[in-house]
Amino acid sequence: MTDLELLARLILCEAGGEGDTGMRAVATVIMNRVRAMEGEYGRYNTIRDVVYAPRQFECVTSAVRNIENLTPNDVHYDIAEWAIYGNVLGDVWNALWFYAPFDQPCRMYFPNMNGTFVRKIGGHCFYAPTATYPNT
Repeated sequence: MTDLELLARLILCEAGGEGDTGMRAVATVIMNRVRAMEGEYGRYNTIRDVVYAPRQFECVTSAVRNIENLTPNDVHYDIAEWAIYGNVLGDVWNALWFYAPFDQPCRMYFPNMNGTFVRKIGGHCFYAPTATYPNT
């Protein structure tokens, strides 16, 4: 599986129901992790490394909805390509984390105070690194 296909599958699985903006936001986070030069994500420098990093994406470990058994369409590939070519989505331009809190509000910090809330897009809360992140 190519990096483009892997990213397209992860976008579909993590944000397929979030519309273009939600999918672009998730793609931005993935590529921000790939490009990170410090902190915990500084150890991962490829899409494959980021996607398969331990305990990062339920879509990698789930037996039911798994990136291995999904078929992305042209929209997912287009957004993956958009992100790979260096594009980022506005407010989440430097975000490194996202999660879906369901009906709960977004918490102010994530995880372990290393990320601060930036914006909620669709069902996901997005977080940018704080000054403590490089020490992770």
